[in-house]
Amino acid sequence: MHEGQLPIDTDLVQRLVAEQFPAYAQRFVTPFRSAGTVNAIFRLGDDLSVRLPLKPDWVGDLHREWTWLPRLAPGLTLEIPEPVGRGRPSLGYPLPWAIYRWIEGQPYADGLVDDETRAAADLAQFVSELRRAAPIVGAPVAGRRPLRELDEGTRAAIDAAATAVDRDRATAAWELALQARPWSGPPVWIHTDLLRPNMLVHGGRLRAVLDFGGAGIGDPAADVIVAWSVFGPTGRAAFRAALAVDDDTWDRARGFALHQAAVIIPYYTQSNPPMAAQAVRTVKQVLADLFSRAPESPRPG
Repeated sequence: MHEGQLPIDTDLVQRLVAEQFPAYAQRFVTPFRSAGTVNAIFRLGDDLSVRLPLKPDWVGDLHREWTWLPRLAPGLTLEIPEPVGRGRPSLGYPLPWAIYRWIEGQPYADGLVDDETRAAADLAQFVSELRRAAPIVGAPVAGRRPLRELDEGTRAAIDAAATAVDRDRATAAWELALQARPWSGPPVWIHTDLLRPNMLVHGGRLRAVLDFGGAGIGDPAADVIVAWSVFGPTGRAAFRAALAVDDDTWDRARGFALHQAAVIIPYYTQSNPPMAAQAVRTVKQVLADLFSRAPESPRPG
């Protein structure tokens, strides 16, 4: 998927585990196919997984998770990754790696969720809990730059994605987003990457949120992106109502959702089609939200 991506296979993972975690040496190791873009993931027995960064750029994500996941977990009702063991560079693999507790479930998909409104309420509760998490002092800064600073790159990405999305409407949507009032409030904890592959469903309900490599404190609009990246109109309205999202945050979040999706589409169209397809869906949700002839849902407040 990426230039300079490290070669990682089952044999390497088996040898790393046997060398550094001999108690797990006899467990089966199998590659796990996912739409993820940052780590190679392998099952380690029935209840553990191994995650190895694909590039040196993402080692910091691993460090961030190891530092903050144990502190965040007690205040969250949805499950999050639980670190079990931390591996060191060896056997030709030059980066730190980690073992986590396996969480049973499948990436969020419409057909797996019994009730989208309930899923939206559950996720809104998670986002609210995360915003209240402490400590703030010493937490890493997270989130995207202000929308106007993303203008040039977003327009270029929309042009590059023109075969997959309506370029004129996407550009019009982006220009509307640029009118949103910049964030000026207090920092809160945010996940920053609430996409479908990072949310697990089990038994018809949302069970877990994965990938906290970009988590930190910043603009709360970052976690409202999920209104378009995950939900349809019904779930979107339920999510907004449950979280009581104000107009400015909603408008910034829609802009961030469009920016993120537009950048993903041309980058992953060939190397990770499922990820690109999810991004196309997000753009279509944004455009439908803005340009549909159906009346808008009442805004909270």
